[in-house]
Amino acid sequence: MKHQGKVAVVTGGGRDIGRAISLRLAAEGAKVVVNYHGSHDLAQETLDEITSAGGDAILFKGDMTSPEDVEALVAKTTDSFGSAIDILVNVAGGLVARKTIDEMDLEFFNQVMALNLTSTFLVTKAVVPYMSAGGAIVNFSSQAGRDGGGPGACAYATSKGAVMTFTRAMAKELGPKGIRVNSLCCGMISTRFHDQFSKPEGRKLVAGNTPLRREGAPDEVADTVSFLASSEAGFVSGINMDVNGGLVFS
Repeated sequence: MKHQGKVAVVTGGGRDIGRAISLRLAAEGAKVVVNYHGSHDLAQETLDEITSAGGDAILFKGDMTSPEDVEALVAKTTDSFGSAIDILVNVAGGLVARKTIDEMDLEFFNQVMALNLTSTFLVTKAVVPYMSAGGAIVNFSSQAGRDGGGPGACAYATSKGAVMTFTRAMAKELGPKGIRVNSLCCGMISTRFHDQFSKPEGRKLVAGNTPLRREGAPDEVADTVSFLASSEAGFVSGINMDVNGGLVFS
């Protein structure tokens, strides 16, 4: 198993894409810390599925935009699994709402930036001291970070574009320590995100325009994360990898 004995932290790891990643890393032998904020029942289901399959995982409830909660997450991880953290996957984030620039105020803009960018910064800063050579960080940007997003997604797209730049910067800064940093730019993945923020007719149109003629699945994203976090991707760092079925080429 490619992650046997490793310790992995997955923020936003209790539902949808984060859940699929938590399950995949655990199935590959990692000890997984599943962070969640508001969806306890879904996070518990994720934990139960991991442990029933013989995996090793714990839950941590916390807001990844809060420095205090982030520090508590790291403390819980090291108390439970030792002082080394091998894998960090920064999934936590979201759109919040679709608002045009005339509809949003500074409070909303800052909220979205904090949810997607500040959380990634805070968790990365807190985890890196516990990483050594061979460590891997996988951030989550978005196709929106490349193309500006759909209607009302200005703040979201801007924050995800910043995650792409942060990923490149960290790849340069942490590379000499043997730590690799990459991110994923996901397109239309079948999750609650699109159930909430995308209209059915829009989803059908996007899927129809995708060369593979369908939406992606969370498990397919998890496969990609598992690869990037493994030694199989040992010379891959600083990329923002498209996972969109060929819809957009970077």
